[in-house]
Amino acid sequence: MKFFVDTADLDEIRDLAATGLVDGVTTNPSLIAKSGRNMLDAIAEICDVVPGPVSAEVTATDVDGMLAEADVLASVAANVAIKVPLTPDGLKTCKALRDRDIMVNVTLCFSAAQAILAAKAGATFISPFVGRLDDLGQRGLDLIEDIVEIYDAYPDFNTEVLVASIRGPAHVVEAARVGAHVSTLPPGVLRQLYQHPLTDKGLSAFLKDWEATGQSIIEQAEQRKDAAE
Repeated sequence: MKFFVDTADLDEIRDLAATGLVDGVTTNPSLIAKSGRNMLDAIAEICDVVPGPVSAEVTATDVDGMLAEADVLASVAANVAIKVPLTPDGLKTCKALRDRDIMVNVTLCFSAAQAILAAKAGATFISPFVGRLDDLGQRGLDLIEDIVEIYDAYPDFNTEVLVASIRGPAHVVEAARVGAHVSTLPPGVLRQLYQHPLTDKGLSAFLKDWEATGQSIIEQAEQRKDAAE
């Protein structure tokens, strides 16, 4: 499974990208607004840090407006994926952009039927929102399982399932279990994947035992070097 980080905070992106775990980035108008940045500047800098797909969302709602904005956003960097809403005009825009070999992330998907339409329009990514479905009392991950099963049944569908609106590690693990291609994670959730109390407990015990020996790996290396000279 690929991990995208869902933020426009450049400091967070740099920090997480240094781990080698970040395969791409997703942004949206809300995240850009929260960052306080100019959208084009923010996307350009993110693309410099992360070589994988960086989703930049259009704000127009009609085909002509979306295509005009997509042209601007796609010109920022070769790894920009244009993010469009799952609406009739969004799907028309998706088809037009894919005919030009521009990556497209179709967002705000809440049903398997919508996901089928996005795949038929040639979407590079489909973004089902699991957390928002959970908020309504539905099980968002059931939707992921349905979409993966449908896509797997049709080899001509090349759309990757990008699980969005992730609220915690359990969403990530379950999405991976059912075969989703990508999870886009808020920085805090990505960091939660590291955490387990037994890891912390074990490390603490190892370090305590080592400290009691009074030894230092670096000092030992320097002593060996001095002895060899």
